Amino acid sequence: MAGDYGYFLHYIKTLKMAAAGSGMRGNMENLLRVGVITATHGLRGEVKVFPTTDDPARFKQLHECLVELRREMIALEVESVRFFKKYVIVKFKGYDNINDIEQFVKKDLMVTRENAVECEPGEYFICDLIGLSVIADDGQALGTLTDVLETGANNVYEVTTPEQKKILVPVIDECVLAHDMQAGTVTVHLLPGLAELNA
Repeated sequence: MAGDYGYFLHYIKTLKMAAAGSGMRGNMENLLRVGVITATHGLRGEVKVFPTTDDPARFKQLHECLVELRREMIALEVESVRFFKKYVIVKFKGYDNINDIEQFVKKDLMVTRENAVECEPGEYFICDLIGLSVIADDGQALGTLTDVLETGANNVYEVTTPEQKKILVPVIDECVLAHDMQAGTVTVHLLPGLAELNA
């Protein structure tokens, strides 16, 4: 379990690499990662998915997704969805045997932006957050938002400074004050001791 979780913490980096390898760099803004297929489940073509969305229940509304296979995006129709512990068990239409779906293990499960569940107010797709300029509430430019880490309690923004240092900002109301997607910025407040902790 611990090894798998470490793999998932870097899902944005993995997704960028997958897009570059598939020749879809120009379409990255239209692809959203909703999970990782970690293993087969049973013998009848089901797969176990680790969700990378903050609300796994949204899988119930998922009808079509994409998996990269040999540098080609394969469209898969979702036949059924059920939940098991922290995983989502998914069955794809037309794949009825374990041998048919072993090729998808350890692959990213993605959807197009058009097929994604609409975000609630104040929610954002992680791929839209990556690259935002991060500004402290005192006006200081801190750097660029380069990753979003899932800790189990709350997400954490990884900010990379111009000196290539990392600042970790917990995504809580006290620290993340505002997102301005049009301006491409996120305003944060560094709690006392936080900057020193990240130094």
